[in-house]
Amino acid sequence: MPAAPADASAADAAAAAGAAAGPARDDTVAGVVRQWRAVHPELDTAPMEIIGRINRCSALLQQAEDAPLRRAGLSRPEFDLLGALRRTGHELTPSELARETFSSGAAVTKRLKQLTERGLVERRGDTRDRRVAHLRLTEAGRDLVDGLLPDQLAYERTVLAGLDTAGRGDLAALLCELLTRLEGRPGAARF
Repeated sequence: MPAAPADASAADAAAAAGAAAGPARDDTVAGVVRQWRAVHPELDTAPMEIIGRINRCSALLQQAEDAPLRRAGLSRPEFDLLGALRRTGHELTPSELARETFSSGAAVTKRLKQLTERGLVERRGDTRDRRVAHLRLTEAGRDLVDGLLPDQLAYERTVLAGLDTAGRGDLAALLCELLTRLEGRPGAARF
């Protein structure tokens, strides 16, 4: 068999590696990757196979998960704030909520105003620094989160039911590794 030419493209190598790795994939992202390879055959589009699928899965999961939230009159970011207050089990400041929910301070302030007006969150001033607010769920907020969480978890179990236990474990481990790197934890790659 003749050797491959020295100028073989990275895309050809990635396609060959992908073909050797397992069955052909035919989802929305696979179509996008094929289109990009046709336009730019010299580029390695392999990262799209992972990042594109993560993004697509995230969008589809949020659309479906948000249906119960919309019925409850909440947006996903509002539920994330309520959930952070519920799962931490103690008062948080707006800046702590921003860190917990990966939101900007301005967005948290706007959402907190709406949640406070709805009687789901209450605010307590700091005795030492009047600029600081401490936030906690009201009983109505706690009841709302506790009522919505089982529906969300049931949906997630249904989505993952098609994967065997080992597959779920492998996927969780790989996503944990990626997230750890992206969050910049000690030892993580920086870019």
